[in-house]
Parts: sequence; structure tokens; C-alpha cells
Amino acid sequence: MNIENKMVTSVIEAVKALYGQDVPEKMVQIQKTKAGFEGNFTLVVFPFLKISKKKPEDTAQEIGEWMKEHVEIVADFNVVKGFLNFVISQTAWLELLNDIDADEHFGEKTATEDSPLVMIEYSSPNTNKPLHLGHVRNNLLGWSLAQIMAANGNKVVKTNIVNDRGIHICKSMLAWLKWGNGETPESSGKKGDHLIGDYYVLFDKHYREEVKALAAQLVLSGLTAEKAEEQAKQEAPLIKEAHEMLVKWEQNDPEVRALWEKMNSWVYAGFDETYKKLGVSFDKIYYESQTYLKGKAKVEEGLAKGLFERHEDNSVWADLTNEGLDQKLLLRSDGTSVYMTQDIGTAEMRFNDYPIDKMIYVVGNEQNYHFQVLSILLDRLGFKWGKELVHFSYGMVELPNGKMKSREGTVVDADDLMQLMVDDALKTSIELGKFADMSDEERNEIARIVGMGALKYFILKVDARKNMLFNPEESIDFNGNTGPFIQYTHARIRSILRKAATPDPSIKRGEGEALGVPLPMEGVGVAPKEVELIQKMNEYGAAVEQAGKDYSPSGIANYCYELTKVFNQFYNDYSILNEPDEQKKQLRLVLARNVAKIIKNSMALLGIEVPERM
Repeated sequence: MNIENKMVTSVIEAVKALYGQDVPEKMVQIQKTKAGFEGNFTLVVFPFLKISKKKPEDTAQEIGEWMKEHVEIVADFNVVKGFLNFVISQTAWLELLNDIDADEHFGEKTATEDSPLVMIEYSSPNTNKPLHLGHVRNNLLGWSLAQIMAANGNKVVKTNIVNDRGIHICKSMLAWLKWGNGETPESSGKKGDHLIGDYYVLFDKHYREEVKALAAQLVLSGLTAEKAEEQAKQEAPLIKEAHEMLVKWEQNDPEVRALWEKMNSWVYAGFDETYKKLGVSFDKIYYESQTYLKGKAKVEEGLAKGLFERHEDNSVWADLTNEGLDQKLLLRSDGTSVYMTQDIGTAEMRFNDYPIDKMIYVVGNEQNYHFQVLSILLDRLGFKWGKELVHFSYGMVELPNGKMKSREGTVVDADDLMQLMVDDALKTSIELGKFADMSDEERNEIARIVGMGALKYFILKVDARKNMLFNPEESIDFNGNTGPFIQYTHARIRSILRKAATPDPSIKRGEGEALGVPLPMEGVGVAPKEVELIQKMNEYGAAVEQAGKDYSPSGIANYCYELTKVFNQFYNDYSILNEPDEQKKQLRLVLARNVAKIIKNSMALLGIEVPERM
């Protein structure tokens, strides 16, 4: 039963019966009754005053009386100025609870053959270094957004574009050739992405030394310090060698290409390990090395159609002044592509691979202008979703000063961060005595679930558009708005259900075995805190829908926390297993079971697992 829809329909009927006029659904404003007032739902009466031609209180009284007489689910009402508060019947709440109980994925929609296809791009790593804290936020947001869009009935394709070519890749390759002595992930005992990242740092170290020495010589020849450094950066032997290697790569030099493929394969193996730990994956991975030439071809096609223009130096530009922007370079004078060109090429490949209805790019807010331009260019080039592409723009994430500096000394390594979270979860849980009766294998698995849940929830509960400070210590807390608090509530409920199913809690039962048939509609009283819990569970579908409209994982996180708080207040006030009245006991067990179900489902939308016990 959808109580809100029933109320809206009934109010429309009431206005027609009382005042002889049809009103649209959008005029009927039904909202949850505010705390401190009697009732469950409130109707805003003011929109109907022109129709009733009466005072707000009188209009509310008339609508309330009609609803109480003609609408079975309305048990009572009261009027507060221009607001009409409805008390919903206990039978209606029980019917709603049975509906929730009967649907394993209550509040979520399933895609059909005709559902729109949403493609979501996230991660976008470079193959010259391991994933870092910024990638963690990106991946968690992208994965969660994919789950939310699917829960809203969309078909979803998760994609990744790997930046696997360019001068930054050649820097790592050159450093390995010069100083690697044939080192491999196997010989070094390092993950492949970490190994390659070390050589990228090593290149930078030697390059800076060369620039410093060369700049000193140029200053002696009469250049200013600033001009000397600028010239040295261009003329340092290492950077020249790296550019020569890039030219060879673009010319398909067999030795350079073989080295590139070997080193990239090490990185991909490392990435895969990190993605697995993080709990994210992709349906399709694209590579910049495969898309940049297609982008050039697409730009040339647009040039032939008069969509772009070629300047005297042979460069190709898009004039965006009619859109209030400037001119955008698409091909350099030497014919090489820029990032915008590569994104056009990637879009072309994706459009050929999938019938995309909506494209969502999960990329940091420093690229806002880039995607504003890309949207215009893709629309010009005929991509049906180009004009309405979504740039899911998110803010920076940092750690408190002095926290976990990576091996590079500048960024926080994703693998280090995840290991820290799991270690902290294990340490905190042991200190709280939560692992006393568990095997080492079970406690390590629960520590993994709790540690990763703490990381993911702490990041995803924040509005993605905001910059955030991630504090590992604050995230591993079994109280407050944290992942472990919600996970612990789920584990507590599962323990209650196991004990209800059998007097021997060591016997494992399936989730649905604790209880049986639906609750009867007659003779079962529903207390106010129980009604509040049913009403909060019923809001899950609206939370999922709103999160899909707003592209907001934080909306799901905040809903899950609110549901958990309401349950814990209920659990504090009412006994479940020790309730002597069997009907009340069964009602509360059904409530508990469905709270656990919705916690599990909503946390899954955030990519977070919930343990059976903690």
C-alpha cells in the first residue's frame, strides 16, 4: 500500500465532493507531520482557499471530516491553522508493513527492456603511478552512483578510461631503462603500480637535479634565474629523451611499444588488486591509446562540415563565443591531439558500442570548464546525449596534516589507506571486546568489512560537491554517524532474529526463517514508535528516487543513518525477545527483520557490506 498516493487521491476526491472543482495532483501537498504534533501526514490547506472561499481552519475542518468519513485509512485528524494533520489507521500501517516485508528490494526499481541506458565513467587513472586518496573518492562515488541509478530502474554500464599514453608514461619507462636493472614486480616484491610509480618519482628526482645544474650554467651565461630555469626545463637531457621516446611510441617503434606494453601490464595487475580491495569494477575499460586517433578523425569530420575552423598555423579550433565561452583548441599545429580531442574519440567509441541515453562523467571539480565545453562539442557533432551529459563534479578530499604520507611524499596511497582502515578496525574491535568468541579468520574478515565500511561511509556521507577532510580515527567509531554504527545495528538485529528462530544461537538459520506468515490485520496494536519505524522504512523508496535525481550517494547515507537512529530509539523503548505478548513480539520481529533488510540494501547502494555479527 502506498499511503501517500492514497492520501493524494482522496484529497482530490474530497475537494471535488466539497467544492465541485477538480484540482491537479501537484496542488496537493502531503508531507510528514512535524515532531510535536499529533498525526502522521499533514496536508497544506492554503492552495484550496480560493476554491473553498473559506478561512484556512474551516477549509481544513471540512476536508478532514470528509476524509475521516470516506477514507478507510484515515483514523482521525486535527487542524492547526492552515495545516490538516491526519492520523493513519493501525490497519493501514500493518498492511504497509506486510507489503515491505513481502518485497526483498522494497523501495527499489528493476530495469526493463525499455529502460534508459546510463553510462557512468569513473576512476580514470594514469599508468605511471598507483591510485591515491583522490581516486578512492572518485571510485566510491562512481560505483555508488551506478548502484543508485540501477535502483531507479535504469540499465547501467560502468566504464573506465585509462590514461595510458603521453609524456608522463614515457618518464617512468625511461627511468626504468636507465636505473631499473631489469627489476620486476616479482623480483622486487612490489605491486606493479607501486613499482612504476617509484620510477616516475625517480625520473623527477634526476630531472630536477639536471634542471638545477643546467640553470646554474645559464645564469652564468647572463640569463636571469627565472629565464634560466624555464630554458633548463626544456633543454634538460632527460626531458629531451622522454620526448624522443614519445615520438617513437607514436611512430609504433617496436622496442618502445614492447616496453610500454610490459610496464603497463604490471600497472594493470596492481590496479586490479586495488579495485578488488575497494570493491569496485567496470563493465568496459577504454584506453586513451585507442581513442586519441579516433578523436582526431572526428574533429577532422567536424572541420569538413564547417563545425570547426583551421587557423593559419594549421591548428584546429572550435569557436564557442556564441555560447558565452572562448575559442577551444582541438588539434595542435603539428596535428597532435589534446585532452578534449581524446574525450571526443572516447565518446565516439562508446556511442558505437552502446545505445547511450545518458552519459555521466565522475570527475573532480577542477574540470568543470572542460565538461561544459565537451557537452557543446558533442552536441554539435550529433551525439544525442551530448547536450545533457552530466559532469558529476566532486570536491577535493584530504587527510589531516601529518597523517599517512605516501612513499612519494605528496599523496596518500589508496592501498596504504585501505590497510590502515582494516588494521584500525581490528584494533578498535579487539579493544572493545567484540571479537572474544571468534576465530582469527572470522575476526579478520569482519575487520575488513568494518574497516572498508568506515572508509566508504565517511567519504560518501559528505555532499560530493564539497571539499572534505577524511579522518581515519573519526570514521572507526561505533557511535554516531559512521559506517560501523550502522553495521553494528544490522549485526545486532541479525543476532535477535537468530535467537528468535531457535533457542540455540549457535544454530545458523536463513534470513527468512525467523518468522513466517504475514501479520494479521485485526487485533494487533501498533505503538507510536512502531508506526514511526514503519513510516521511516516506507521513506526508503523516496530516498532512492531523490538520490537518483540529485546524483547523491550522500542522500542514501543520510537516510540509512536516520533509519538506524529510529530503530535504536525503538529498541531502547521496547523489548523484542522478552515481550510476553506473542502478537507484539511477532510484530517487532517483523519490524526488526525489515529494518535489517533495508539497512543491508541501502548500504549496498554505497558499496558497503554489513556483517551478520560484530
